[in-house]
Amino acid sequence: MKPKILIVDDDSAHRKMLEAVLSAEGYHIRHAEDGQAAITAVEKRFYDLILMDVRMTRVGGIEALKRIKEISPGIPVIIMTAYASVSTSVEALKSGAYDYLTKPLDIDELKILINKALRHKQLEKENIYLREQLKDRFDFSKIIGQSSAMRKLLETIEIVAPTEATVLITGESGTGKELIANAIHLNSPRRDKPLIKVNCAALPEALLESELFGHEKGAYTGAMKRRQGRFQLAHKGSIFLDEIAEMAPQTQVKILRVLQEREFEPLGSSNTVRVDTRVITATNKNLKEEIKEGRFREDLYFRINVVTVSVPPLRERREDIPLLTDFFLKQYAEKNRRLIKGFTPRAIDILMRYDWPGNVRELENMIERAVIMARGDMITPNEFPDTLRALDPELLKSEIDLTPGRSLKDVEKKMILMTLEETKGNRTHAAKILGISRRTLQLKLKEYGIN
Repeated sequence: MKPKILIVDDDSAHRKMLEAVLSAEGYHIRHAEDGQAAITAVEKRFYDLILMDVRMTRVGGIEALKRIKEISPGIPVIIMTAYASVSTSVEALKSGAYDYLTKPLDIDELKILINKALRHKQLEKENIYLREQLKDRFDFSKIIGQSSAMRKLLETIEIVAPTEATVLITGESGTGKELIANAIHLNSPRRDKPLIKVNCAALPEALLESELFGHEKGAYTGAMKRRQGRFQLAHKGSIFLDEIAEMAPQTQVKILRVLQEREFEPLGSSNTVRVDTRVITATNKNLKEEIKEGRFREDLYFRINVVTVSVPPLRERREDIPLLTDFFLKQYAEKNRRLIKGFTPRAIDILMRYDWPGNVRELENMIERAVIMARGDMITPNEFPDTLRALDPELLKSEIDLTPGRSLKDVEKKMILMTLEETKGNRTHAAKILGISRRTLQLKLKEYGIN
């Protein structure tokens, strides 16, 4: 079905122009002459998107926006205004607007923004549908992704979580193996008991054994009192052994016994402790290769590898990058009290093309940095580290190179493209900043081979 768009503007000529343009794009258009008519229209009919002016007779755009959001919070509303100001844009965004545009409208920018808003809404609908299917049994709110690889992963968790099976989670560093361990535990019959986490790579061998199995007073130098181990703390719950491939052979033997017999002796004690603990392990290494090299016990591998859950690297699920960027942007914009609406198209293109060797963790850290460094309300490639900027050889540097030997034409081109990047592609705004007419700017871009 064609997406239904409601155009709200008291300028009938402007409404007709927008209707002609958007109808040609395949949208089903209806219109309203003011804010009150828009509110009535939304009460009677569903719309996929609303394009609304700010200043109108009877009820203005901001007031209408607030009332429309009360009726149907999910409708994306794009505000149009001929009176651009920081206060107007902030009020519109705070009231629930998806974005705003300044009159006279840049039609290309309008088309891109509408397409982006509708695509974002569709992704949200699909995400909600997937969550609704699983919400009675599973809460995967922190596992972001709708790619086929992530859907397969969630289906595996759904099957494995309610069982008592020992689970091995594999995947590169930064893919979110700990999140998967959390999801498995929280959706198991043991959810009301603790999930105890141990990073096997973070502790030296002697301390790791003590952490896992506990010790008696005087068991070793510095053992001033008796201490329970992590396995005891996880009794009736689950224990997550992260980076298990880093565990020393001696400790591997004791883990094997716990898995086989469900018992062990704390350091310095002859008393056997029995535990009922589900074991979840994770590694970023190839355990079969580790076995060949003599660094990991084969019998332990078969014990922990009852079920394997493989977490795909980010480069194999690139379609999840927009969802992840939106999630982290909202998180860090709120944390750092920044009013940032999103990423420029050029920035998104770079994010989609980068291979992300550090996976989701690297993406999260990069977005946090970009939010902090952003100079406007949109994140541009200027906020990215050099490793990402290098993907675009034409990407402008933060400063124009004015060294002798450069032609005036080359400097002019870089200044124009930099200004367009700063205005998020809005040619009308860019022309005003540059002090030239929009037609002159268009001729310059045509000269550069940019349509």
